[in-house]
Amino acid sequence: MQVLTVPSVISSEPWGRPARGRFRRVVLGIAAVLVGAWAFALAGADPVRAQTADTKPYDEQLLRLAEILGAVHYLRELCSADDGQLWRDRMKELLDTEGATALRKARLTRSFNQGYRSYRRTYATCTPTAQSSIERFLVEGIEIGDGLVKNAR
Repeated sequence: MQVLTVPSVISSEPWGRPARGRFRRVVLGIAAVLVGAWAFALAGADPVRAQTADTKPYDEQLLRLAEILGAVHYLRELCSADDGQLWRDRMKELLDTEGATALRKARLTRSFNQGYRSYRRTYATCTPTAQSSIERFLVEGIEIGDGLVKNAR
């Protein structure tokens, strides 16, 4: 398995803004890895291990991933990342794949919204702390994706 390292993407530009081109490439790459790892994990998931139709053994990780997607969606928009709806689209992919029932969709959506709203309450402007939160969330998302892949094997 190839290890993906995430270099620091904060530059010394005024106001602590990221180097846009490099940061955007890193973020898009991480988004692709997260969704790819997650999809790979789900493709190999053993349905026999499922506890019920609405509960899967990896739900805790998926709910945390949904919360991270919501937080990153808000923070990237706040910090003028020009990602558009990238993170919301990734959440839609998660819902399309994992939202087999209305209850599962509601749980995942609630986690996404919780991540979004909690950071909306915390940050009104982009700060260096908000930037470091983005980086931390992206790293955690990769770790969750890697864990899902390992558990699916």
